[in-house]
Amino acid sequence: MKGLSILHIDDEKNQLESLSRFLTKRGHNVFTASSGINGLEIVKNNYIDLVLSDFRMPGMNGLEVLTKTKEINPAIDVVIITAYGNVDEAVAIMKSGAYDYLTKPVDLDELENLIKRVGEKKILLRENDALKSQLQDKFKFESIVTQSGKMENVLNIAGRVASSKATVLIRGESGTGKELVAKAVHFASNRKLKPFITVNVAALSENLLESELFGHVKGSFTGAVNTRMGRFEEADGGTLFIDEIGDIPLNIQVKLLRAIQFGEIQSIGSNETKNVDVRIIAATHRKLEEMIKDSEFREDLFYRLNVVSLVLPSLKERKEDIPLLVDHFIRKYSETNGKELKGMSNDALDSLMKYNFPGNIRELENIIERAVILARENIITIDDLPPQLGFSTPDSQIDPYNLNYDYEEKLKAFETVMIQEALTRSEGNQSAAARILNITERHLRSRLERLGLKNKK
Repeated sequence: MKGLSILHIDDEKNQLESLSRFLTKRGHNVFTASSGINGLEIVKNNYIDLVLSDFRMPGMNGLEVLTKTKEINPAIDVVIITAYGNVDEAVAIMKSGAYDYLTKPVDLDELENLIKRVGEKKILLRENDALKSQLQDKFKFESIVTQSGKMENVLNIAGRVASSKATVLIRGESGTGKELVAKAVHFASNRKLKPFITVNVAALSENLLESELFGHVKGSFTGAVNTRMGRFEEADGGTLFIDEIGDIPLNIQVKLLRAIQFGEIQSIGSNETKNVDVRIIAATHRKLEEMIKDSEFREDLFYRLNVVSLVLPSLKERKEDIPLLVDHFIRKYSETNGKELKGMSNDALDSLMKYNFPGNIRELENIIERAVILARENIITIDDLPPQLGFSTPDSQIDPYNLNYDYEEKLKAFETVMIQEALTRSEGNQSAAARILNITERHLRSRLERLGLKNKK
């Protein structure tokens, strides 16, 4: 571990010299001062990691040194050296924000361990800062891959609203990148150093959802063996992203409305009201206005959520982005899988451009990840792409959320994709394909004939 920059303050000359020699021999850069006033001048004019200060000194005692040091730079750790057995002094020291305290005579092994902990903490803080910086870079608006005019308009609005406190409702089909935009809004805001917490409503039952959002106290329901903090408390000072807000039950909508309106939450089983400072970004693929008419969604909650609305275009509405996204995902998954792919063949890209992508960007990413893994050459060819790209299903026919088609027609389209994929994986071997699908070969042959796939490769 690299040596620290340490300031040692003590009015006893022998103590000052002996500890300073010890620290210097261990590779630390040591400053010394015989009084608190002189020590604070050193803090003001030099980079200091750690202050070691005696407690009882004339003019300015150790607690005053601690307070003044924290005023100059709160990141500097301060350790106070006090008389052995003085419990009241030790309590006062820790309450005032000291990193720790040592008793006289100073145990050198204890001092060395303490300095090691301070050093490890500094390294951890630097790593955390670096990770936060990487996250901010990753989720900047500029890092979102697009050249689409529709998407640029959305990002322009998102950038303008980011610095405000306004609640944002992000709307769009599944897989259009709603969470990515939510993170970009958070990291462009003044809350960027605070938590970004995600809750997916669709993934939780009604009972679990209330606990997930607001927390619960021990014994409040069967299985509540411990008190648990909710996502609102975890996100305090930061942003709470509520995905699939349209799936939230009506009884929880009431509590959510109060949390947004008054900044107050109440854990399950508790009578205590807690104040939280949380910015809400919600997302949904559902038509909330129709749900309001059907009494499935509260109108007052809708207006609280819909202060600023961002409507993300589907991938078929921004097809000019497909080549950019393809290159982005090829680079990403080539690096992940240790491959050196240079791109995609023209006919493979053409088939992607003609496809409707019911699963949007998420589906495209999965297609490219699969293709990178399967590719035998240094470019992705049409043979590396899944079979659903080889035939046409008009206007997202196999998208489960698109209900513009006959039920049987949609089932047929979905079954065709599934069987084609099984045959591709089995390289056309029907027995193997049937095993993948967990059906008999006779059943598979019957479905191939009914779907008109029997004579197709």
